[in-house]
Amino acid sequence: MSALWHFGGRLLVLVFAIGLCGTGADAALVKEQPLVLTYHNGPLLSTKPIDVHVIWYGKFSPVQRSIVVDYLQSLGAKLQGKDKQPSVSTWWKTIEKYKGAASNGAALSIARLGKQKMDESYSLGKLLKRKDIVALVESAVKSRALPPPPSHTNAVYLVLTSDDVAVERFCVSSCGYHDHILGSSLPYAWVGNPVSQCPGQCAWPFHQPLYGPQTPPLLSPNADVGIDGMIINIASVLAGAVTNPFNTGYFQGNAGAPLEAVSACPGMYGKGAYPGFPGEVLVDRTTGASYNAHGVNGRQFLLPAMWDPATKSCRTLV
Repeated sequence: MSALWHFGGRLLVLVFAIGLCGTGADAALVKEQPLVLTYHNGPLLSTKPIDVHVIWYGKFSPVQRSIVVDYLQSLGAKLQGKDKQPSVSTWWKTIEKYKGAASNGAALSIARLGKQKMDESYSLGKLLKRKDIVALVESAVKSRALPPPPSHTNAVYLVLTSDDVAVERFCVSSCGYHDHILGSSLPYAWVGNPVSQCPGQCAWPFHQPLYGPQTPPLLSPNADVGIDGMIINIASVLAGAVTNPFNTGYFQGNAGAPLEAVSACPGMYGKGAYPGFPGEVLVDRTTGASYNAHGVNGRQFLLPAMWDPATKSCRTLV
């Protein structure tokens, strides 16, 4: 299982580094470890289009759902025109550089929006354990509200919880995570809306950070701090779920707490990023909102850096 902190996948490391900068400590005392995600010879998700099936748990407005849906539909959309670049699909194409074993095919393929299930009645309450996330996925598949996984896995089941739902270890050790259901090899992921629980941790850089330099937050591209924070975390867990679905794919470190495609590049959104500063990103001339990727329906998104297997470095869109 892989969990992520949005404000730096390695929060404690970042806080330590920020502390060193603030005290004028000699940077030579801190030796950066080489960033290499090793392939552990396990299966990646299929080379076929990867369906992302969504479970909406709790209250989401139609506008909030449309932002997320537009992001997921943007993953495989080829936008025309220089004014539409860089795009969400450009960001996702880095995933294609993660090669699986010969039996698992060549490069990975596009991701796309699958089926959706609404659970506005809080069927399991507003205080969820992680086992409840599994139960929601299993119930949706068993009832055929969402399609069962094909024999060759090419789907991720994404549970999204509204801002009034507390999930075990949310805001304590993660902003979202992905895992797989044992026995069925079914990959799933969860991300919560942090706007009322921990925006300084899971909606940065659209909110003042809980730790580190208190630089002014960026304006969110879709005028919703919680949802735009969720987009960043959804991007992170989906990239991890595709490149390391069963804890045997691409990662660095311990398989139980791995650094993956995006979590290995914490807090980076544009050139010149450093702990507490997201980097130089694009700014909409009309709204003043910050973004680095265009999507369908005129949407703009801010997406995190992804580790590029070709260059063995973290790659930002701008």
